[in-house]
Amino acid sequence: MTMEPLISLCLVGPRRSYAAGDELVAEYQLDAVLADEVQAIEASVLWYTEGKGEEDMGVHFFERRLPTDAEDGDLRPLRRFRTTLPSSPLSYAGAIFTIRWCIRVRLFLRRGREYLQEQPFTLGSVPAAARQETAATA
Repeated sequence: MTMEPLISLCLVGPRRSYAAGDELVAEYQLDAVLADEVQAIEASVLWYTEGKGEEDMGVHFFERRLPTDAEDGDLRPLRRFRTTLPSSPLSYAGAIFTIRWCIRVRLFLRRGREYLQEQPFTLGSVPAAARQETAATA
């Protein structure tokens, strides 16, 4: 039985909520996988919608790394990336649809297997629809 690779992914610092124009810093690291098994790794900061209608997605930051991008060909060591967050779209939790932001790491192995890890965060402070309705009836 082979172990699945471990992808450690985290936002740097205690915040999980950001304002437009803030700098987001994230780190990732790979474990339980041999260096020569890694074909590529992608790190991104993106938003997506859930709910009624067509689902939409936008990529704000994207970085794809190949073994040839690392000094010794090893993409497993800790990697930090940063980006300045945009002014829109802001995170939103509505009755009809939701806008979610996350950092995502996708790992591609030579055997054709792919692994994904996500860490959500909030951009902006738009009140949730349910809280607005509750406040209006109180």
